[in-house]
Amino acid sequence: MGLFDLFKQKKKSVPIDFSRLGADMHSHLIPGIDDGSPSMDATIAMLAKFESLGYKKVITTPHVYSDCYKNTPEIILGGLKEVQQTAHQLGLDIRVEAAAEYYCDEYFAALIKTGELLSIGNKYVLMEFPFMSEPDNWREFIFGVQTAGYVPIIAHFERYVYWHGSVEIAKTMKELGAKIQLNINSLTGHYGPDIKKQGEKLIDRQLLDFIASDCHRIQHLLLMEANAGLPYLHKAITTNQLLNHTLCE
Repeated sequence: MGLFDLFKQKKKSVPIDFSRLGADMHSHLIPGIDDGSPSMDATIAMLAKFESLGYKKVITTPHVYSDCYKNTPEIILGGLKEVQQTAHQLGLDIRVEAAAEYYCDEYFAALIKTGELLSIGNKYVLMEFPFMSEPDNWREFIFGVQTAGYVPIIAHFERYVYWHGSVEIAKTMKELGAKIQLNINSLTGHYGPDIKKQGEKLIDRQLLDFIASDCHRIQHLLLMEANAGLPYLHKAITTNQLLNHTLCE
């Protein structure tokens, strides 16, 4: 190994300070209402880890999906209140809020029309598409959220395999007014090499607006912590105009 290789290795090991992000805006921490946290103990452990990583706020986003998780604002906000009370009693300083991650189906379309949406920072609505089959109506969902008075955030764009040919769809979505979010652990290879490669393309093209944990288990946070020195994570934070910190204002 030469001197140049040693320099590269040293550079790679410099960890990112997650406090630069300020807020995490995609996670599943309310216990028992989706495929995320199974218990209050697990939730508190994850919040404590977020705090130790330097985050000031977590906006947790339970699934709203008619076939699996038909969560209502009452269910989500009721669970949030219990989490907030427990975190406060245990002395955690991190702020916890809740919105939702909406699956683009007929149920979400109906919620858009009635205005029964939980938003991030009173401005953004987080929405996800199917993982395997390309939706032919994605533009309609973007326009629908905008018509309801919100800015759509496309959850984990890099995970939609049918768009792996390029990142032009992400560019088009941004031109239409949507924001693009990437899962931090996509850069670790957690979801596979193709998803990692697509995430790196988004970073290279400076198409990201948010990066987030999409935390379901504390293992996701431990993986982030262990890979805090990834060059592409550093590049995402330093070269893309990320908006995470604005959610702390």
